[in-house]
Amino acid sequence: MNAPLRFNEALLIAGHAFEPFQCVAWAAQDGNGELSLTVIDRTNTRIGRKQIPRSACADAAQLESLLAQARAEISSEGYTLQPWVMPA
Repeated sequence: MNAPLRFNEALLIAGHAFEPFQCVAWAAQDGNGELSLTVIDRTNTRIGRKQIPRSACADAAQLESLLAQARAEISSEGYTLQPWVMPA
């Protein structure tokens, strides 16, 4: 993926990166533009959280790296995620 990602695309990609769990992604309107991710399990327990700089949201390689890092952190806590690859 060579073109810069739009912010909404980054939100959708992040949402799918943590299946089968739910990923709630948002950016505060008055904040610094960071993408905030919270991953919750089926009992609504938070199992992961990650802040992604807005600049990384536009760069597919950076976004992929940060999402992979967050996935690894969740997996290291004993949670099993579905296989995932960055969309092309």
